[in-house]
Order: sequence, then structure tokens, then C-alpha cells
Amino acid sequence: MSEPAPAPAFDGETGGDVRRAARLGFAGLTVGRAAGYVQANLFVLPRDFAAEFAAFCAANPAAYPLLAVGEPGGTGLPALCGDCDLSTDLPGYVVHAEGGRTRSPHVRDRWRDDLVAFAIGCWFGAQAALEAAGIRMRHRALGLQGPLFRTDRPAAAAGRFRGPLVASMRPFATGDLQRVAAITAGLPRSHGAPLHVGDPAALGITNPSRPDWGEPLLPESGETPVFWACGLTALAALEAAGLPFFISHAPGAMLVTDLRESAP
Repeated sequence: MSEPAPAPAFDGETGGDVRRAARLGFAGLTVGRAAGYVQANLFVLPRDFAAEFAAFCAANPAAYPLLAVGEPGGTGLPALCGDCDLSTDLPGYVVHAEGGRTRSPHVRDRWRDDLVAFAIGCWFGAQAALEAAGIRMRHRALGLQGPLFRTDRPAAAAGRFRGPLVASMRPFATGDLQRVAAITAGLPRSHGAPLHVGDPAALGITNPSRPDWGEPLLPESGETPVFWACGLTALAALEAAGLPFFISHAPGAMLVTDLRESAP
């Protein structure tokens, strides 16, 4: 089977450019977009659950580098992007209601006065630093999000929120591993240092070719799998808590902010 075509370059693109594209109908992945700008997972849930969810994020800082929390009913996050509308500015959303999931290009008609938005850092923000160091990212070259797995490690519980730690995986050349670990350790808003390097079985992942989210991407000869704690740990916890309604970003379709990853 032939590999997908290489991902296009978006030189000079800003977070605002991606948000405006989403408002106009862009529905793709944000991997490789707006290099150097912090990207965020978005979770929007009823105010009655917000304090417990904030405590859950604080208890799991590697999985949840919490970037900002919105005001009840508010669709903006001024600390991250001055002009963003969280109901329209992501390339895709998933509405979780009545036990089902519905993908939607926007959530203007589902936003409520009691909803609180949480923006949690995403690994995509680390890519510019790795690219600047000359480190090959095969998932990026292929335009893929990469695989994400439920692990057998539990997240720290808080109130009604608990569940498995979710990890993202990207394969890197074995000779680059020390540099990859050192660079990402300095990027805490993008999950920081790796959770694990090497055998997926150490995380309870028995079939790396069958990820829970994302696309399969097995290491090639000379590569080693590297795993990071992932913000989708929140999705697993929200589903397990039985919330009657919440909104999340669509897989790989992040909020691209105006923050620069290199900033403190």
C-alpha cells in the first residue's frame, strides 16, 4: 500500500489564520498548522461539573496542562486568543449528548449559558521546536495525527472524574531519542517530557496497530515509539462520569491559540 502524500507546508501561518479558516469551513487536522503556536484540546461542560473537572486537571498536570478556563456561557478565552469564538473557530467538534456522539462543524446552536470551556495543551505545539532541531517527524510528513491509546495506568481521580491515562505515540529515529526527550521536557504546555519510551506493552497496549483514536503508525526499522500523556485522558474521564451533555474538539482538530510555544 502506498503512503499518503506529504502534508503541505503552511509557512508564516498564525493561530488566527487557522481560526479564521475554521470559521470559513476548514475541517481538517491542525497537525503542522501555525508552527510554533500553542494548540489546545477543548472541553466544554456544564458549570455544575466545572470545579471538579478543574481539580482533576490539577491532579494530572502532564495529561492536562490547563491553559485557560472560560466564564460560564462565554465563548471566548482572552488569555489565549483575543478574537476567538470557541463555538466556531475549531475545524470540528463532537457533541456528547444522551449517550451518543455527533460530529459538527460548529456548535453555535448547542452553546448554553451554563457551559464552561477548558483549554488543555496539545502535543502538536511541540512540533515546531522538534522541526527546528532537525528531527524527522514521520507522522508530520504524512499529515497524520498519530495513534492514541488508553493505557493501563490510572489517572489521579478527583470527585466524579477518574479513568485510564490516555497516551499519544509518535515514532522517532532511535538516535534522536535523547534530543526529543530533552526538547519536549522544556515544553510543559505541550505535555512536557515523554511518559514512556519503547515497548508499548509497558503501558498495557497489547495491539499498537489498533489505536483507540487517530491512525495506526508503527515504528519502522531504526525507529522507537515514544509516548506522551494526552489530553484525551479528559475525554475518557468525562465519558466515565456520565455527564448528560458536553462538547469536545473533534480528534486532531484543535484550538490554535495566539500563544507562542517558546514563551515561558
